[in-house]
Amino acid sequence: MFDFPSARDQMVDCQIRTSDVTDYGVIKAFKSVSRENFVPKSQQALAYGDAHIDLGEGRVMIRPRDFSKMVQAADIVPSDVILDIACGRGYSSAILAHLGETVVALETTDEAVEKASERLITADITNAAVVKGDLKLGASEHGPFNVIFVNGAVSEVPKSWTDQLANGGRLICVVQKGPIGHACVYKRSGDVIGEKIIFDTSLPLLPGFERHAEFVF
Repeated sequence: MFDFPSARDQMVDCQIRTSDVTDYGVIKAFKSVSRENFVPKSQQALAYGDAHIDLGEGRVMIRPRDFSKMVQAADIVPSDVILDIACGRGYSSAILAHLGETVVALETTDEAVEKASERLITADITNAAVVKGDLKLGASEHGPFNVIFVNGAVSEVPKSWTDQLANGGRLICVVQKGPIGHACVYKRSGDVIGEKIIFDTSLPLLPGFERHAEFVF
């Protein structure tokens, strides 16, 4: 039988701590959530590997190194209200729920909402709710948000997302216009949105967020 607890400890020690993730709360969250329960059973043995996991239907579980660095960069505090875009089967929502007050997880189909909700209930996560909606529109009816986290790369960040940030709010996503993308933090200060690149990485583009071809006349 596969030893998932040992694999989880090894993931934290060899992939997360060694990537300059030092925040105790972030490390505790990754130790607390059983990553294998949020992937298809056929891929459970790969749950703690150093690679993105294709969940199907345009969703990906971001590899532990990148995901933990992005979560740490979000600088989440216990009072934060968080929007988790393209939550897949809910793993990201579970991690974020350990750090903030409330997580609103966004998916696009009834089936995806049901799958993520079931796994969050099984993980005893009580401060996260999965809602259905258009990813590009976000979930303004539940905002504003202190943190918006995006599980997948985009070629451009929709204005609708930054509009839903509270003052001081942070949006974390990978912007990718070529083979290499940038994990970025966008922070609202009044009417100004600042941008900071955290690190370079590559992540599959979310469906519908591809870069449109530019025509030159």
